[in-house]
Amino acid sequence: MITIAGAGVAGLASAYELAKRGAEVILYEAGSSPADNPSSWFAGGMLAPWCEGKVADPEVVRLGAGAINWWAQFTPVTRKGTLVLTPPRDRAELDRFARRTDRHRWVDAGEIAMLEPTLEGRFQRGLFFEDEAHLDPRRALIDLTAAVQAMGVDIRYDTPAPDRIDVDCRGMASDLPGLRSIRGEMAIIEAPEVQITRTLRLLHPRIPLYLVPRGDGIYMIGATMVESASWKPITVRSLLELLGAAFTLHPALGEASVIETGAGLRPAFADNIPALKHRGETTHVNGLYRHGYLLAPALAGQLARQFFQEPADDHHSQRRTA
Repeated sequence: MITIAGAGVAGLASAYELAKRGAEVILYEAGSSPADNPSSWFAGGMLAPWCEGKVADPEVVRLGAGAINWWAQFTPVTRKGTLVLTPPRDRAELDRFARRTDRHRWVDAGEIAMLEPTLEGRFQRGLFFEDEAHLDPRRALIDLTAAVQAMGVDIRYDTPAPDRIDVDCRGMASDLPGLRSIRGEMAIIEAPEVQITRTLRLLHPRIPLYLVPRGDGIYMIGATMVESASWKPITVRSLLELLGAAFTLHPALGEASVIETGAGLRPAFADNIPALKHRGETTHVNGLYRHGYLLAPALAGQLARQFFQEPADDHHSQRRTA
């Protein structure tokens, strides 16, 4: 029997990989439902490892490369790529983004209009990361919960974990030294007159923005990364900046309805790279930073290989274990 604390994306992914290998798993969750995991519930749902290469360690890109196919086992994944854009005055930002990433191609105004007709005439150049994808993180969390329960995993909601636990996936709620909290804020808007089908990233020196379609004219917008441990709701400043950046992406978004806002704390180590950390008899799966849905599958696989003493997938897996 393997016991896990925390039924967010890391805990559920770990439960799946362990149960797939035949383990009996009990998953303790202090909340009453998947929605009680703010970091997982308020995520963007972007499966974009190559875009993340602009600011992330190459290890993040490598670990995230298999996430799209992993998630497609349980939940709908939209494989339409990521389109990276910038206003004409900030064109240098696009050039820098191109130099620091790979697996993309340049697109001109005509191809941008072909990919997203709503954007016709608005942008002259962009980068298209054709191999990337996105999902609805809330549906994905619910679908993964159902999948692990179907495998026999015992999820005990409203039940704090006991003192002795095999795997700790509680993020900032764990007692793991060396973690810091990165506050992320988001808004969900409804704009039925704007038809966008893939993730858009708008580059800006001060307020970068990503917009992720959720279907039926619903979009998630976000970008903020604040070194803070505050759980307070989204600030007026952040909301104004997000909505202003969305208006720059398309003026019709200025008429959108804000139907939800939220904020969550992401756990991160000093190098922003997730890791398995061993303390006593407990293995911590933590430090996923802003890459929970992207990196949880790889970390869960590493965890399961360790429990079942399988060969590591490569030397990087060993390097990120401490």
